[in-house]
Amino acid sequence: MASVEVSALAKRFGTSTALHPTDLTIGDGEFVVLVGPSGCGKSTLLRMIAGLEDPSDGCVLIGGRDVTHAAPSDRGVAMVFQSYALYPQMTVAENIAFPLKVAKLPRAEIEERVRDTAAMLDLSALLDRKPRALSGGQRQRVSIARAVVRRPRVLLLDEPLSNLDTSLRARMRHEFARLHQQLGSTMIYVTHDQLEAMTLAERIVVMSAGRVEQVGAPIDVYRAPASLAVAAAIGSPGMNLLPATVVAVDADGTTVRLGGGEDVRTAVRVPGDAIGAAVTLGIRPEHLRPDEAGPFAGAVELFERLGPLSFAHLGARGEAGTIVAQLPGDRAVTLGETMRVAVAPQDAHLFAADERAFPRA
Repeated sequence: MASVEVSALAKRFGTSTALHPTDLTIGDGEFVVLVGPSGCGKSTLLRMIAGLEDPSDGCVLIGGRDVTHAAPSDRGVAMVFQSYALYPQMTVAENIAFPLKVAKLPRAEIEERVRDTAAMLDLSALLDRKPRALSGGQRQRVSIARAVVRRPRVLLLDEPLSNLDTSLRARMRHEFARLHQQLGSTMIYVTHDQLEAMTLAERIVVMSAGRVEQVGAPIDVYRAPASLAVAAAIGSPGMNLLPATVVAVDADGTTVRLGGGEDVRTAVRVPGDAIGAAVTLGIRPEHLRPDEAGPFAGAVELFERLGPLSFAHLGARGEAGTIVAQLPGDRAVTLGETMRVAVAPQDAHLFAADERAFPRA
């Protein structure tokens, strides 16, 4: 096990910047997930930690040792890729054993490690099979086994579940959580799926446009997004984001006015001279409640019933002011009916013109 630290780490491809100077420290044995949309720089960051990309600036430390210019094999890390990259002519046992044979470990030790790793990942009954005889989930477990059999200090995972169907992804999330508990190793996991980030991570690192936007425990980032990019990346359905104007500020919070003239009270602090400023009002779907006097109104354009919960999409899709409200699963809704909803002041968020969040009152 080992800590991972990157300091002022940056990557440029010609005139394009994939990763702006970044500082990040990951503790020994911590499970951290890098999350963000495609092209945000998360895989580039992971590949520089692995030694698969040379940084343009900055340094990488693993276990306190500067490995910025060390070969991947000299970093004590193992990586699991989106593609399984298994050798089709080899059995499961031979695939798992391959990195140990390359390292020229004794045969008895190789066999023992392969048995132990296969048992940990429920692969013992599959050791004599070849990859073509395995399901997608089984192939991914073999890929993971081949990485962890080396007993790396740091395990890096780059979109490892993106090729699996929904049910397999859910099962494999449980596998990763169990694996981390068993190994206790430092794990850095890249995904664009915020559900994976929220369910797996001890801390999440939200990235956007080559920058780290926010680092924190999943629930803290969910409850208090530091920017519009974080608000958009975390939550399913995503946070409702509506243009508004500041019309009143006092010691208890701020009142903003929507485009249709409706006023919304928030428990957010903005500077006293911000009256008249354009802001973005953010509201999670679960914080909207039916209210005949509510400031948000729209015709139900889409209604999604998902067992104990339902989601009503109010307003024409794509138009400004369209919102999604979470409703009880037994709520009866008719397409086309007009619904009004409201939000409690403490559940509203405000973002400034620079897309950073204002603090709560």
